Amino acid sequence: MKNSSLWIILHRMRMPFIVIIVTYTIAIIGMLIIDGKDNLGNVYHMSLFDAFYFVTYTATTIGFGETPYEFTYSQRLWVTFSIYLTVLGWFYGIGTLVSLLQDKLLLNELKRAKFKRDINHLPGKFIIVLGYNNVTSSIIKKALKSGIRTVVIEEDEKRVNNLILESFTPSVPILQADVHNKYALIDAGLEKTNCKAIISLFESEKLNLKIAITAKLLNKNIILAIKSSSSHQTQNLKDINTQIIANPFSIIASELSLAFSSPNILKLEKWVYKIDDLNTSISKLPRGKYIICGYGRMGKYLYQRFNDLDLDLVFIDIRKKNNIPKNIKIVYGDADEKLVLEESGIYDACAIIAATNDDIVNLSVLSTAKKLNKNIITIARENEFDDITIFENAKIDHIYMPEKILIHKITNALINPLSDIFVHELLLKDEIWAAKLLSSLIKDINENPILFELVINEKEASEIKKSLKKEEFIRLKLFHTSLHNRELTNNVVPLLLLRDEKRILLPSWDEIIKLDDKILFACDNHAKEDIQFICLNAYEFTYAHKSKEKSTILKRFL
Repeated sequence: MKNSSLWIILHRMRMPFIVIIVTYTIAIIGMLIIDGKDNLGNVYHMSLFDAFYFVTYTATTIGFGETPYEFTYSQRLWVTFSIYLTVLGWFYGIGTLVSLLQDKLLLNELKRAKFKRDINHLPGKFIIVLGYNNVTSSIIKKALKSGIRTVVIEEDEKRVNNLILESFTPSVPILQADVHNKYALIDAGLEKTNCKAIISLFESEKLNLKIAITAKLLNKNIILAIKSSSSHQTQNLKDINTQIIANPFSIIASELSLAFSSPNILKLEKWVYKIDDLNTSISKLPRGKYIICGYGRMGKYLYQRFNDLDLDLVFIDIRKKNNIPKNIKIVYGDADEKLVLEESGIYDACAIIAATNDDIVNLSVLSTAKKLNKNIITIARENEFDDITIFENAKIDHIYMPEKILIHKITNALINPLSDIFVHELLLKDEIWAAKLLSSLIKDINENPILFELVINEKEASEIKKSLKKEEFIRLKLFHTSLHNRELTNNVVPLLLLRDEKRILLPSWDEIIKLDDKILFACDNHAKEDIQFICLNAYEFTYAHKSKEKSTILKRFL
């Protein structure tokens, strides 16, 4: 009966139960032994039932009178003693019960029992989110909006209450427990077949790795979405087949690197993550001297990315570091001091990056740098959501927030897995390829196309599956057909076709569709609706596929 609320109740109430039973027994035995008299004056002894019945209502001070006959003085004297005896027993029992109902251990176990019931009744797939904060709150909202239920484990009582007050719809079950406790993970439904993924985004890499290993051992099919902030941690996570590794510093360094050579790729990436539309202007960063304040996790990734771009890099750090590459130029001191910035070459620098983990320091550094060099480009790392307004008012040229990057990365990978694969393939292409795709999307659809993922299976494309089972050939151009007039085409561009492990980027309209194909489209709402009708409606599928007039098809279905 481990972790059982029933066991706690029985354990804590054991002595009160014994006391009540003993006091009742003494009172009842006395009533059985003492002589009484009936209506005729004959000696009478109460039956066991009569004695139990009388003591029961007397002990609870209800008082129905003397039964079955009027008592003798000996009986009344014993009853007086019994009243005090049993009432004291009840006081002890009630006092213990009141104390038990305020016991944190019992309350926690009752909450755990309710939590487990909620998990057992969750419909469809769900994800487990470890820890509740601004980042996970945004992920939960996006998941719920996409129809994916979420479950949360949080150790801090204040944060648990914050989630409850958030009043998510549908509700989000939450368990107050250690996030790395395997029993808490099991209670949260980790071993269930409808548990889709587990998300762990803690600052502690050791904790994230421990959770990832534990989760994989409990459920080898679970999708892991884990935060990493170092190449060593990333490799460890890859070794245990972690599907989604979110490294915000690597992503920031990658985006800044793209801003030098491939702004169109960066624009497409931001569009996929729903940060900007395709017409958003992305200024290309100039080449020259870059001052980077902070040689920590983000600073190391910036060095790795920038080292191949033929830039003059100068780092500033407040304390000396070990194992720094010999070719790195680094100045030690407070980056917001004028003398330190001057020593770093602030006057001839074209840009400065504030990459520390302190928002106040980052703002101070950029403010001082701007006073010394009015033309310098300012780039900031923003660490906290609470500082958004301050950073916006500071007129910084480029702001990167690791927390927002985590939200975009995790939600895109979990909710839109094909979009995440498309981004990976996109980053391997060159700027000319990206420019052509960008132009095609704007021309064929609009400046902000929607992304639509389709799987050729019974649930999402039942009519196509039926046709494929009849060994009919269906080409991708079927989804290009307008249901208003099949001689016309819709505004849609196929971005990716995933077949088993094969990835086909920008597949041809003549590509033959197969069962279980996964297709990513860029389209407008009208095209999305037409594709869904073609997939699920026999009438519309026949019109788009068989080249027949709608009137002829309508007669057949009627």
